Amino acid sequence: MSKKIRWGILGTGSISNAIAYTLPNSEKGQLHAIGSRSKKSAVEWAKKYPGIKAYGSYEELLADPQVDAVYVALPNNVHAKWVVAAAEAGKHILCEKPMASNHAEVLVMQEAARINGVYLSEAFMWRYHPGTAEMVRLIKSGTLGDLRIIEAQFSFNVGPDSQTNRLSNEMSWGGIMDVGCYCIAASRLFAGAGLGRDFADPLSLSGAGHVGRSGVDEWAAAVMKFPGDIVATVTTGLRVNLHNHLRIYGDKGHILVTNPWFTEGKFTLCLDGKEPKDIHVNSPKNLYAHEADMLAECVAEGRTEPRPPGLTWADSLGQQKTVDQWRKSLGITFACETDAGLSAGTLAGRPLKFRSRMTKALAMPMGTIAGLEKPVARAIMGSMCLRHDDMAYTCSVLDEYFERGGNAADSAWVYGPNCEKALGKWLQLRGVRKDFVILGKGAHLAFDGKPFISPGCDPVSLRNQLYESLERLQTDHVDLYCMHRDNPHIPVGEFVDVLDELARAGRIKVFGGSNWTIKRFEEANEYARRKGRQAFQILSNNYSLAHWNCPMWGECLSNSDAESTAWFKKTQTPLLAWSSQASGFFTGAFDRKTKPDRDDWTREVARVWFNPGNFKRLERAQELAKSKKCTTLQIALAYVLCQPMNIYALIGPRTPEEVRTSLDALRIKLSPKELAWLNLETAKL
Repeated sequence: MSKKIRWGILGTGSISNAIAYTLPNSEKGQLHAIGSRSKKSAVEWAKKYPGIKAYGSYEELLADPQVDAVYVALPNNVHAKWVVAAAEAGKHILCEKPMASNHAEVLVMQEAARINGVYLSEAFMWRYHPGTAEMVRLIKSGTLGDLRIIEAQFSFNVGPDSQTNRLSNEMSWGGIMDVGCYCIAASRLFAGAGLGRDFADPLSLSGAGHVGRSGVDEWAAAVMKFPGDIVATVTTGLRVNLHNHLRIYGDKGHILVTNPWFTEGKFTLCLDGKEPKDIHVNSPKNLYAHEADMLAECVAEGRTEPRPPGLTWADSLGQQKTVDQWRKSLGITFACETDAGLSAGTLAGRPLKFRSRMTKALAMPMGTIAGLEKPVARAIMGSMCLRHDDMAYTCSVLDEYFERGGNAADSAWVYGPNCEKALGKWLQLRGVRKDFVILGKGAHLAFDGKPFISPGCDPVSLRNQLYESLERLQTDHVDLYCMHRDNPHIPVGEFVDVLDELARAGRIKVFGGSNWTIKRFEEANEYARRKGRQAFQILSNNYSLAHWNCPMWGECLSNSDAESTAWFKKTQTPLLAWSSQASGFFTGAFDRKTKPDRDDWTREVARVWFNPGNFKRLERAQELAKSKKCTTLQIALAYVLCQPMNIYALIGPRTPEEVRTSLDALRIKLSPKELAWLNLETAKL
């Protein structure tokens, strides 16, 4: 690359000076501008670096077309806001560690970088030094033998009367976030190297420490267990001085780094029975220059994330999850994670705006269900992944869905209180209940191999489960309600009577059945007509391009067969199709050569979906996806949504990226001929 990357720095704190001092030492970077919250502080800071531009707001710096990349050197609680803003401005980004307040913000930040095609990495400067790569090489080559124990420390003492921002809960700081994150990053990196990987996430973490009056940790420790029984102990603090060392032990020796976070490539190799050997991996660059040049190199290569041992996006996400786990083991909740903090706006620090990210051409298609005043999104968001104990994560997923035009979520009593409470809390935080459609389900049949062995699917349980769901959801009614199972041992009229009663009481708007046969559905409506009751309006059964071998769960039903499809086409009864993407069969993880017993997930998918017809459908979906420049999974979802029925797909994305890629299937139009070809209906071609 002949052209140097022109850098802008957001923030005038101490780390900003370290970066500004370093850039002249890099091969491919030069300082161009500084941004501050005030013009005065920006001008004062810029005096140390003649010739650079000084901006009195971060927005002004991001609007400068000559800025190629930015270093986000701001408090942790606003990293997400300004990383997203920088990505949307088309700037490549190096973000000061830790990446964010929590892993949900990292998901949002990475999605912003992904859709805007910009580079994003977390600024652990020591991870980019060639000395770190050499330690990784030695461990992967087996020099230390099998890895056993990792010890990492990083702390300093700010003093008993310090008013430093490092102890600010509002800014998402504390010892774990400020310097303990280095110990986590080292443990995950070297445990991964011991396993032959680029990084590893711990299987378990047990933390302890002292939380001060400001609500953040002042000193803390944790023990982590990794695969292969590798154990790491990490210690940190802001009111205690430790040795600040790193030791990596194998069964043949160990590596000692006496000043690991500013080591500049120096460490000692101590092999059993041999004299210790001091190793120094020299580099002409300053420690911080390596991460700046990594950005320039990756941008030139068209990469949006760094190469290991820099933190890839998956590595940064796992890093933040582990930091979250350590912090939460001490009971620490940041201000941005409270109800007040979350209700202030999205994780990107802006108001929630309906359809704000959709063009008119890609607007969410809506359907109409008789008896419901609100339109219903054709793609209905699943709630099984939502977590009331992690509302930041819940907001990251539901905000993305809502901003892309979605207005409906699938819930159920049997999903448990965590899911339903999460959906209810989000609706309360965002104030969008009146715009949103809740699909609730109850009267679930407990099943353990023998049908109807336990209570749950009866009129009394139906009423009780609905009221419990309403309490969890913090609402007085659900818009759509389905019985989660049928119980043919109970006359259908008893179910119609109780559902009609609940509808008249205003607790349900429209009701129907999930995993009900069409015959039983019609029997219910014949009873309703004779008795003057509200009729069943909706069915929620499986519908998919793939045809299953057997039900996924006890007493479940699919309507993917030709006879059922014809009935839905004729009657236009709303079908709320679950598992429309066949439990991941179309993700690309499976083909005809996949061994059915490869792992637990594969065993379950193989039991339900592996058959010659489905593999033929998969291959045709792959062929069509290639021609339409989309994913096979999107073709599978489009197959459902393009049926000439009043059909809605229940989807289960777990991240903002998965929300976007799922909803992108809405732009795919399949002709009747393509639908028939995908489903092997050769007689219609």
